[in-house]
Amino acid sequence: MIFSSADILSPAQLKKLKEHKYSASGSSFLDPFMQPFWNWLVKKFPLWLAPNLMTIAGLVINIFTSLILVFYSPDARHEAPRWAFLICAVGLFVYQTLDACDGKQARRTGSSSPLGELFDHGCDSMSTVFVSLGVCIAVQLGAYPAWMFFQCFAAFALFYCAHWQTYVSGTLRFGKFDVTEAQFTVMSIHLVSAVFGPSIWTTRLPFLHVELRLLPVIIALSVSAVMCYSNFVIILSGGVGKNGSTVAGTSVLSPFIPMGFVVIPAFIIYQKSTTGIYEHHPCLYILAFGMVVAKVTNRLVIAHMSKSEMDYFDSVLVGPGMLFLNQYFNTFFKEYIVLWLCLVYSTSDLLHYCTIVCSQICNHMNIQMFRITPNPNSSQARSIASPTQKEEAESHPLIANEQVPPHEQPFSDSPTPTEDRPPTPTDTPTQGMTAL
Repeated sequence: MIFSSADILSPAQLKKLKEHKYSASGSSFLDPFMQPFWNWLVKKFPLWLAPNLMTIAGLVINIFTSLILVFYSPDARHEAPRWAFLICAVGLFVYQTLDACDGKQARRTGSSSPLGELFDHGCDSMSTVFVSLGVCIAVQLGAYPAWMFFQCFAAFALFYCAHWQTYVSGTLRFGKFDVTEAQFTVMSIHLVSAVFGPSIWTTRLPFLHVELRLLPVIIALSVSAVMCYSNFVIILSGGVGKNGSTVAGTSVLSPFIPMGFVVIPAFIIYQKSTTGIYEHHPCLYILAFGMVVAKVTNRLVIAHMSKSEMDYFDSVLVGPGMLFLNQYFNTFFKEYIVLWLCLVYSTSDLLHYCTIVCSQICNHMNIQMFRITPNPNSSQARSIASPTQKEEAESHPLIANEQVPPHEQPFSDSPTPTEDRPPTPTDTPTQGMTAL
């Protein structure tokens, strides 16, 4: 129900959430180089600092610096001040750093919980919207509305597909070019715009006869296509559930439907608008639908962590429905006003959902969202592995990292840090055709 104060998660989902064990594998190219800096920095944080507070602080900074760009260039065509690109790059670096250190801080203080994983991915889903929008403004991609549309929605889809395959396989997999590399690429683009001005991206490349701003877009779309293909190979290979289904025992293709209910209407409304609502207000349009995608992605993460079925319909779809119905009735209301209503409603619905879910988890697990009681002497904080785990890690290098994402390797001064949770076997493919 819309804005209902009733519980969203069932007792069964809360029980599965509490039992959830994080599983990740792989390492990107830059993560090993950044580890010494992150490990050094996390030691400087006080032990009373809650990891979730670090995550939300980084997100707020990232959103604020991105909105400065939106304020100066709402159509992604006008030049924003050079200093705005500089602070946007700094804001993204701060978010990346805090996002990489929050897991280390949780293990350092012995305060790790499934809520931390959910909170982390939830913030990432919102950050993706603003980072994608900021880089489009940096290269003035509003001059090519179609490119900007596909660039942003490709980023949304890629993030969603990463969690889709996690819902199927039970393991979040990182490639050699992943989040850290993408963030540094975006920071580099902002710095180029800050130093040379965004007009540098209008330079035409010799031989290729295209403007420079299209080059990072083409590269980004190509990388996204390759990464989406890798995710779909895993998805279509079958899941870890019964008969090759998802972790919840559902069809491996089922997560496509909720995302389709967002992307397809977004494209239709963009194409059918008689007033050119997207072309004239691309940033507002991307923000409105970005909040809808963030809500759907959060529901997918919850479905994975609670091993539950994902609902196809959601109250957040009322936002795009406003625009769709308004077009159906020959734009009875001014589309610009309806688009603002869509953004306000979608953002409110997302925040309401996150608030209810986090409150339920906190109450169920008897923890607080932004306050912790440090316990650096716990086994989790010491990150000392049992002999059996050490032997397994030595024979299978990825197992040592399987429970923790590459940029959040366990904080420890010991030479062979690892969590005290047993590894989760997830890489055994099954015949998944029956789940299709």
